Amino acid sequence: MSSIPPVAADSATTVVIYSGGMDSFTVLHRALREGLTVHALSFDYGQRHARELDTARQVCTTLGVPHQVVDIRAIHGLINNSALTNPDQAMPHGDYAADTLRATVVPNRNMILLSLAIAKAVNIGAERVDYGAHGGDHILYSDCRPEFVEAMNHVAGIANFEPVTLHAPYLSSSKAEILREGLAMGLNYRHTWTCYEGRELACGVCGSCRERLAAFAANGVTDPLPYTSDTAGQR
Repeated sequence: MSSIPPVAADSATTVVIYSGGMDSFTVLHRALREGLTVHALSFDYGQRHARELDTARQVCTTLGVPHQVVDIRAIHGLINNSALTNPDQAMPHGDYAADTLRATVVPNRNMILLSLAIAKAVNIGAERVDYGAHGGDHILYSDCRPEFVEAMNHVAGIANFEPVTLHAPYLSSSKAEILREGLAMGLNYRHTWTCYEGRELACGVCGSCRERLAAFAANGVTDPLPYTSDTAGQR
């Protein structure tokens, strides 16, 4: 994990939605590199496991970044028709395709999380909310598409007396491009968790692992995260 230069006391403030995964890890460090005062915000909505949340806590503790994990498990019954929130549903394996992507959609997730992050921003006087939507998610995840981000940005500007800007710096970037920028910043992606399974080692076969491994392969580097077997860790 790279060291971050001190942030000026009068710097602007942003709330970063930080899941503990690769994309939000890069967004978090990008905001710090901008010299912003960062408040990291994670959400426990009853997802299949807490590995990402544990990783997020560890990273924020190391960086000295204020971090809040919001317990919204009370809404779990509203969003449990997904393999990510219902352990009784089989987790699809293999590269992302329309059917496997659909199984991992959590209903209205980003609208819910962004709404809460905007509230946090207004509450602490932050001018911005950052989140890690990226171009690779556009195929099926409607709440990662430019139209959605533009609409939510409009709402964030009028919903309160204090306008908040929604910032998705990688909206037009692929995961490989995000990783490339993070590697150029000297980031260690060992301090992230991507796998949809919450086991000791990443599975290497779920869509999220496959996408991650493809990004590392595209950059010609080895993923530092351990997988369940030597072959699972190679694309």
